[in-house]
Amino acid sequence: MVSPSVNSQLLKEREKVRTGLSVGAIKQSILDNLAYIQGRFAPIATKNDYYMALAYTVRDRMLDLWTRTAKTYFQRASRTVCYLSAEFLLGPHLGNNINNLGIHDKVKEAVEGLGLNLDELLEQELEPGLGNGGLGRLAACYLDSLATLEIPTIGYGIRYEFGIFKQEIRDGWQVEATDKWLRYGNPWEIARPEIAFDVKLGGHTKGYVDAHGRYQVMWIPNQVVKSVAYDTPIIGYRTQTANFLRLWKAEAIESFDFQAFNVGDYYGAVHEKMSSENITRVLYPNDEPPSGKQLRLEQQYFFVSSSLQDMIRIYQQREKDLSRFHEKYTVQLNDTHPAIGVAELMRILVDEYQMEWERAWEVTRKTFSYTNHTLMPEALEKWPLPLFAKLLPRHLEIIFEINRRFLDEVRVRYPEDEGRWARLSLIDENGERYVRMANLACVGSHSINGVAKLHTELLKKDVLGDFHDLWPEKFNNKTNGVTPRRFLLLSNPRLSDLISQSVGENWIKDLSCLRELELSARDSAFREAWQKVKRENKNILAGLIRQRTGVVVDPDSMFDIQAKRIHEYKRQHLNLLNVITLYNRIREDPDMDITPRTVIFGGKAAPGYFMAKLIIKLANSVAEVVNSDPLVRDRLKVVFLPDYNVKNAQRVYPAADLSEQISTAGKEASGTGNMKFAMNGALTIGTLDGANVEIREEVGPENFFLFGLTAEEVSRLKSRGYRAWEYIDSDPDLRETLQLIASGCFSRGDLNLFRPLVDNLTYQDEYLLCADYRSYIDCQDRVSRVYQDRDRWTRMAILNVARMGKFSSDRAILEYCKDIWNIEPVRIENNCE
Repeated sequence: MVSPSVNSQLLKEREKVRTGLSVGAIKQSILDNLAYIQGRFAPIATKNDYYMALAYTVRDRMLDLWTRTAKTYFQRASRTVCYLSAEFLLGPHLGNNINNLGIHDKVKEAVEGLGLNLDELLEQELEPGLGNGGLGRLAACYLDSLATLEIPTIGYGIRYEFGIFKQEIRDGWQVEATDKWLRYGNPWEIARPEIAFDVKLGGHTKGYVDAHGRYQVMWIPNQVVKSVAYDTPIIGYRTQTANFLRLWKAEAIESFDFQAFNVGDYYGAVHEKMSSENITRVLYPNDEPPSGKQLRLEQQYFFVSSSLQDMIRIYQQREKDLSRFHEKYTVQLNDTHPAIGVAELMRILVDEYQMEWERAWEVTRKTFSYTNHTLMPEALEKWPLPLFAKLLPRHLEIIFEINRRFLDEVRVRYPEDEGRWARLSLIDENGERYVRMANLACVGSHSINGVAKLHTELLKKDVLGDFHDLWPEKFNNKTNGVTPRRFLLLSNPRLSDLISQSVGENWIKDLSCLRELELSARDSAFREAWQKVKRENKNILAGLIRQRTGVVVDPDSMFDIQAKRIHEYKRQHLNLLNVITLYNRIREDPDMDITPRTVIFGGKAAPGYFMAKLIIKLANSVAEVVNSDPLVRDRLKVVFLPDYNVKNAQRVYPAADLSEQISTAGKEASGTGNMKFAMNGALTIGTLDGANVEIREEVGPENFFLFGLTAEEVSRLKSRGYRAWEYIDSDPDLRETLQLIASGCFSRGDLNLFRPLVDNLTYQDEYLLCADYRSYIDCQDRVSRVYQDRDRWTRMAILNVARMGKFSSDRAILEYCKDIWNIEPVRIENNCE
């Protein structure tokens, strides 16, 4: 018989295998997980089996941190950031988690000891399809920084079954394919079926007087959906902190109707299940049809209601009185998608907990803060009043009451200004009536922030100017940042190693330490090593391009890259006008001396956005002609890299020589791709838009290729009447470029294919491509001249990286903590200490 002491020792040894960080423990853990979770043995195991086994091995070590973190937060009743976002574009987990645990070399050795290749296992992971672009990627960066800075945090969002579509290119056109990111399972998430809430939809309200003589309102819904929690641990870089992202899946209260089934109504038997689960089926359903609009509003309310109910559940584990709810939680609204939270918290406090209106409103406003992410009026969400009344009748009543009280205050401040009353109202009364979600967020939050200095100033002056006049103290700027852990350490290990050899490893948690690289820029040996790293990264991207597109590119050419969501204001078609101008020059003088250039595009267009899809078609059509013309002789290549996502971006950023940040000034809120490119040593060609302004200030005007009108000049030009054709008539290069597109040169003789785009630029040109064309072409010529001096270019690239410290998401989060959230780090003790 084995003694208790021996059993105890065996359990301790077993625990070391389960969470130990030695090569042996990791190796054994992989084999255990292969056998006991995957149910496989070595000879028949696939690469995906081994990826899953390794992922569970890493997750075990994360869960050890998570349980200790959760216990500490509970014991200390820690104030908590709740980050509400419709998107979290996380990127693949495995590589980032290995780095954050500080076990990369040990994992690599353990994996190789099993006869496997770590890079091949990393490649097995599918991109989590939980976001679309900058908004979701920013949220993911902030979760990384919050954990690294030891700030108690819960991210709340939606567990989309099908994420942002997979982009395929067929005959040059974007085609959307289903993104089945969950088809092999997700080893990083933990289902929490016991954490589930009822979410009401539709129906009507009924007033009554309670036993204390108080008037109350009951919401009687016609549909109730169940939300179920799925948790993903988020660990900091070499800390003991593990926060988590909680995503909600929609389920039916009753998933199967036996009575309907028994009478032969097989569809009806599962109708409720299908209807309920549609809420979390797809990221951003097309909201052109009324049904799409309703589904989007259902999604937003569903995840916000679930999240607030969950916060209250956690809060009441220690305290029942919700009057101090705002002391426990600070809730950040990531754009207007979660703004319905203002009305929902009021509903819960007033209707379900019978809190007096004034006290509930005080708690609500102290709880929420709002980040605005757009300067585009059409992107400020508003919902048709009939739809809102149909889906959320009680919330509409609450919004009407909030609006009544708010406008009473406004009329006292501005008694004669009816125009201001109308602009500030939560209800748009012009024509069809709408609920304005940005206005609701502004009224219901104690803080309103923009995401770049220029963006915040334009918010205060224009988009939210009336709110700034009313409450200037609410407004503040928080320039976006990106995490260097993913976008330098993980994405660019060669450059990271070179940097660490020069300045040490402190930059990984304090990006300002990169300043020390300025001295290295003077060292010829360091510049040579830098160039070698860049060449290796370009070789990797060239291989990916050949694999995905069949196009062979020269790594010695300038890699000129524009990779971002396709939109007219981001002006990918301005970039194409430069490509066609270069092509015209080569055709006119085949022997001209030209800096070899590979122009690479990446990005997705919204499925219903015709003009953006036409720009993708033009990019591919230009590539078809230019790449096959023998006169060009490989001096100019054009590539459209399909299905641009975080996983692909991790190969794109390190390889870029030139970063295209060419949006119309005054249209981009901030941008974060500009930061990621510059952090990896790309020089920027850009306008004074979004965070470009601050990047240029930091890196120095001499290390930034500036062109184009300023936001003020854009505004003045439009106000006095902008006529694009005047610029076309006065510039032979621009005229010839547009004529070449219109002639069918890039459409196999079809004169109509690109006519909508040419006509738009000629007669409308809302985003002023024609006005900025000449400045852009001249600036690109300067880029080509500078690139020919590789030593000068390398010095500029090193200085760009050295001066990117401001653009770490760690800096941004520290500012949120100090200025908005009023929260301090909570240190989690190491079990070994």
